[in-house]
Amino acid sequence: MPPSHSTGRRATRAVIPAAGLATRFLPATKTVPKELFPVVDRPVLHYIVEEAAAAGITDVLLITGRGKVSMVDYFDRRPDLEEKLRDKGDEELLAAVRRPAELAAIYTRRQQEIKGLGDAIGFAESYVGDEPFAVLLGDEFPDESTPVLPEMLDLQARTGGIVLALVEVPEHEVKRYGIVSVTAAEEGLGDPGRTVAVTGLVEKPAPEQAPSRLAIIGRYVLPSGIFDAIRRTPPGSGGEIQITDAIALMLAEGTPVHGIVYTGVRYDIGVPLGYLQAVVRLACQRKDLGEEFRRWLAEFVSSEVG
Repeated sequence: MPPSHSTGRRATRAVIPAAGLATRFLPATKTVPKELFPVVDRPVLHYIVEEAAAAGITDVLLITGRGKVSMVDYFDRRPDLEEKLRDKGDEELLAAVRRPAELAAIYTRRQQEIKGLGDAIGFAESYVGDEPFAVLLGDEFPDESTPVLPEMLDLQARTGGIVLALVEVPEHEVKRYGIVSVTAAEEGLGDPGRTVAVTGLVEKPAPEQAPSRLAIIGRYVLPSGIFDAIRRTPPGSGGEIQITDAIALMLAEGTPVHGIVYTGVRYDIGVPLGYLQAVVRLACQRKDLGEEFRRWLAEFVSSEVG
């Protein structure tokens, strides 16, 4: 099919694939979805939907799987709980409990078999229609002070095609990511040091075969043409339908692909160490407990080192 380069429509919908098994966090994830692990007092998924809402996204589709109904429940209203908080006069906590339901309209679609990120995104076709949309992976999010999604949405509306968020990773980590080769973006598209044109993609290469150290992280803005590309993409790395391969197919057929190199603070909660780091960093930032927590943390680290 000929590529679609339609421009001017800023995406207002987002898809969050969240059907994975999260084996790195077993046995906890036997019953609790990783996306609902608390980062201080809000689950990971709350931060991600809040990020989407702050970027102007009004509708969010959760791609869920077996045992993950509680993710949808989190964004429901709880009139019984709200009534008790109202009776107690706890307006601050009442507002916090209501907040999830106010972020965006939440929809769900079930991925019955885990067959890769590309397959998961394919379930969003009837929800998206022919509009561009954002994809936000459920195991990472940027600090709210350094967002990347608004810039990606604006760029995609100007150029059409595909926009990826990229980070530079150490050489030994390239095998964990989709890696891109790039060239300078067209003049006027953005910061020349951060906005690039993607010329090639490879999924989880060996370090000696990687075209660069620029890795695709979990933020994409995609045109609706991606669904046809997914259907035409055979299983790749790990025997799964990889979204990187579908994007590479569209690139080869003429769809423009751009990247924004992200240099802000990113919380990677896909592995236990990253999750713990996110909890500590965000706890330190809290106005209500940050000072006391930082003091305790300094004393704890000092005593352990000593």
